[in-house]
Amino acid sequence: MSSHRRSTLIRRSAPALLSAVLAGGGLMAVQTTAFAAPAPTHATAGAAKSASAVHVRHLCSQHTKPGYMACNALVRTDLKTFKSLNPKAAPQGYGPDELKSAYNLPDGGKGQTVAIVDANDDPNAEQDLATYRKQYGLPECTSASGCFSKIDQNGGTNYPAPDAGWAGEISLDLDMVSAACPQCNIMLVEAKSASMDDLGAAVNQAVEKGAKFVSNSYGGGEDSSDQQADDQYFKHPGVAITVSSGDGGYGVEYPASSPYVTAVGGTSLSQGGGGSRGWSEKVWGSSAGGEGAGSGCSQYSAKPSWQKDSGCAKRAVADVSAVADPATGLATYDSYQAGGWQVVGGTSASSPIIAAVYALAGAPGSADTPASYPYAHTSALNDVTSGSNGSCSTSYLCTAGQGYDGPTGLGTPNGTAAFTK
Repeated sequence: MSSHRRSTLIRRSAPALLSAVLAGGGLMAVQTTAFAAPAPTHATAGAAKSASAVHVRHLCSQHTKPGYMACNALVRTDLKTFKSLNPKAAPQGYGPDELKSAYNLPDGGKGQTVAIVDANDDPNAEQDLATYRKQYGLPECTSASGCFSKIDQNGGTNYPAPDAGWAGEISLDLDMVSAACPQCNIMLVEAKSASMDDLGAAVNQAVEKGAKFVSNSYGGGEDSSDQQADDQYFKHPGVAITVSSGDGGYGVEYPASSPYVTAVGGTSLSQGGGGSRGWSEKVWGSSAGGEGAGSGCSQYSAKPSWQKDSGCAKRAVADVSAVADPATGLATYDSYQAGGWQVVGGTSASSPIIAAVYALAGAPGSADTPASYPYAHTSALNDVTSGSNGSCSTSYLCTAGQGYDGPTGLGTPNGTAAFTK
């Protein structure tokens, strides 16, 4: 197989403390950044801090090696990690009840399989998933029952080497699918490395095993060979493939720019406001610049027929969005990397949420590209109309407004009507 090579997207960041720590047996660069936080969103969960900054670090190594991807997860470092909680306690961060309320999610998904594609191994994946689901009173999802499965990129059990950062990403992905679709089956496909070729092989394996919904929470810079990777890994009619738009603010990542995937942007989600909905959202972006949901106009990928925005001649990113701001982040449980409960954000959270919403909506048409579905049902989404992820010459690609915009796409789920034909 030919190597799909790319240069890593350069991330513009606020002043940061860079350090190196040993993680999962390898040296991992960790960035800690201060973000401005909105007012508290839910007192019991304690995800947001008022009038102060939240501190985060990237869960995964930010690769400089061409052809390698980085996961789009940011973990809060200003909150205490809890190894265990009282069974009746509410973990810090949003959980299933909040997501169901904010996005009007129905029950359902029974019999549908959502695949999660990540690099490296999380040895504790199944037991950590069990802890998360038990804490929230969700039905068990185990390998014994057939609800949970874990395979390598070749479909076997020759799992790759563990990695602490990607283990944290895996926990986030499994927990977000569980939160949005508790009755869905979950397939974890572990690539042997973070190269696009290995991750792409894992996507193909997920589809070969029958998954109709595949979430990818990683990205890197675009390059001219993206079309080759599109045809090799992402051109799967009848399969809803979601991809994180990135955490570096305005700027486009691949594979979010693939015309065959649903590119998922990110919001700050706050309880209160929003009329009868009881929730409000704005673009996840930093006033300091350089951090927030990725967006923009692709350099290389052709514009799919269903995108009609006039300021970008090629593929525009994103398509839809969900909560991603670490300041209004999600509760996850990870015993391998974190040692317990933590609050995580980034578009690594929004991609599996949207994959699970597709699963709630039901299997796509066998010849369809499900990324087109939301464009036919724009009124069935929560339009996000405020906030920015940076500055750009074509304003809607970095600033929210009525209708389509880059950072949040067409909006966030309001039930499942926008995610079916």
